[in-house]
Amino acid sequence: MAQISPNKVVTITYDLSVTDENQEKVLVESAEADAPMVFIFGHSGLPEEFENQLDGKGAGDAFSFSLTPDQAYGDYDQQAVVSIPKQVFEIDGKVDEEMLQVGNFLPMADNEGNHMQGKIVEIGADTVQMDFNHPLAGMVMHFDGKVEGVRDATQEELDHGHVHGEGGHNH
Repeated sequence: MAQISPNKVVTITYDLSVTDENQEKVLVESAEADAPMVFIFGHSGLPEEFENQLDGKGAGDAFSFSLTPDQAYGDYDQQAVVSIPKQVFEIDGKVDEEMLQVGNFLPMADNEGNHMQGKIVEIGADTVQMDFNHPLAGMVMHFDGKVEGVRDATQEELDHGHVHGEGGHNH
């Protein structure tokens, strides 16, 4: 039986809960059998400790572990909440009001061309306040799940850095 190790395609199902301000677990995401999470171990971009917890497991193995903010997406950084001039969001001199809604995530780039997601938290008369923290920053995450499958990644998948076919990228 194949075990999870570098360059293996891993298929998992899981429930992700976070600890809220009352120290209670709140379910925030599920990956079910009909839409599992599929990734190349060692190339996933997921927190290193997430992969460490799965290392060596095989199909059918259950897992349950927690990640602290320093093992995952870091502490919430108030400096990652910034005000951006509203005119930055203009297209042909007009702001797309459907796009500019509190709670929306927008793809953005900084002055060096680094791409990031920002969440709109407030819209003022002349500025838009955006939060560039990861949505799970500052949270303790609890994973409960099962390894559904493990296989060797193809050379094409390794070259492209992502899974192809079922559960992966098609191109």
